[in-house]
Amino acid sequence: MPETPLARTMFRFPDEATGMAALEAAGLLNEDDEPITASHHHALDVIGPIYTGGEYDNDGEVITPPVLLPGWHFNYQGLVPDEWEAFAVFPQQPVRVWA
Repeated sequence: MPETPLARTMFRFPDEATGMAALEAAGLLNEDDEPITASHHHALDVIGPIYTGGEYDNDGEVITPPVLLPGWHFNYQGLVPDEWEAFAVFPQQPVRVWA
């Protein structure tokens, strides 16, 4: 599988199954089908679903529920499989970034 060097890239897949299949195809799942989050060649930050907004009162009760954004998300650092390029996103205000 060809790879494109894109460091610190954010990805949004249509759903978890599609994202996990992409990780599996790239050899980034362990024997328990869990994501391998780090190696000498990559770093992976699985975010999953992202919610934005929401308003809460002083007791933590929901006034306005948060909104689920479309997709299933992860951040990746390393050589990126070409098959992932269509899923790369470049949000103006990312929810989670690399330190």
